[in-house]
Amino acid sequence: MSKKTRPKKSAKDRIRRGEQVTSERLQQISFAYAPPLIISSAVSNKVFDKLASGAKTVEQVSKETGASTRGLRAIMDALVGLELLKKDRQSRYSLTPESEAFLISNKPGSLAGFFGSILPQLNSRWLRLSEVVRDGRPVAAVNQETEGTEFFSQLVENIIPMSYPSAQKLGDHLKVAKAKGEVRVLDLAAGSGIWGIALAQKSPRMRVTAIDWGGMIPTTKRITEKFGVRDHFDFVEGDLLQADFGNGYDIATLGHILHSEGEQRSRQLLKKTFGALKPGGTIAIGEWLVNDRRTEPTHALMFGVQMLVNTEQGDTFSFNEIKNWLEKTGFKKVRKLEAPGPSPLILATKP
Repeated sequence: MSKKTRPKKSAKDRIRRGEQVTSERLQQISFAYAPPLIISSAVSNKVFDKLASGAKTVEQVSKETGASTRGLRAIMDALVGLELLKKDRQSRYSLTPESEAFLISNKPGSLAGFFGSILPQLNSRWLRLSEVVRDGRPVAAVNQETEGTEFFSQLVENIIPMSYPSAQKLGDHLKVAKAKGEVRVLDLAAGSGIWGIALAQKSPRMRVTAIDWGGMIPTTKRITEKFGVRDHFDFVEGDLLQADFGNGYDIATLGHILHSEGEQRSRQLLKKTFGALKPGGTIAIGEWLVNDRRTEPTHALMFGVQMLVNTEQGDTFSFNEIKNWLEKTGFKKVRKLEAPGPSPLILATKP
């Protein structure tokens, strides 16, 4: 490889190699807030939606959206740099496969709603992080029903792309499509219901019980209807530690729930779930896993700060921490299942 074409080493690489320390990496980090805010502004001003019909100039997008040409040019050029738009020699902008798949507002699995409405809420809370660190109290306790219902009613549909592929992989791994009899599924803190939805799409033999706050259940019903599997669902309203789960389930899903519950409630919930499963039943847990020393991965460590800002006791945990909780509860064969998402799924079996 010639010197001219050799990739430039990043600031982090140079630090790891023991080379001279510079401020370059910190300068890069100082602008880390910019990409999500640029995407948010593009979503809010319908940039991706207007480009869905084909390439356009800034002036054309301005005419269709009412946004200023100066403002649009700045964010659209930045989106080219972020590889979320392309720009041709005639200064016409067009979508990339990534933005076409996930940033057009009316497409299934779109993240446009998250960037357009949820992200600004989260960002405003993070601006108070120094205060939260000082007193240890969250800006908003979204894991509490009074504060959380409104937030999660907006959030859950917008984060379906985070869980849907993992839930599909779970269904394939458990071979639910080959089931010869009814398979009972317990979808805990169901939210959008996407974990149960993905399993129900695999087989008409799925019977899903979705548990969530009373204020969330209408959202779950609406989304299960949207996916065409409403008839496979039963709904139970209530707090996870107080609601009557029933028993005899083959599968229980906890899709990104433990981090907002904190250790004490999580361990209680695992014990209650163990009692609801039949012998041989499987629990599947989706989480943002950190390593045992809490030194990586970075995205999961930062998600721990998200829990600091938004919950009373929430945190991120390691695979071995959750494995220990499961084994002390009575579960066996605790293992990881590689799946699309922030981290592998954690599976365990009730003996």
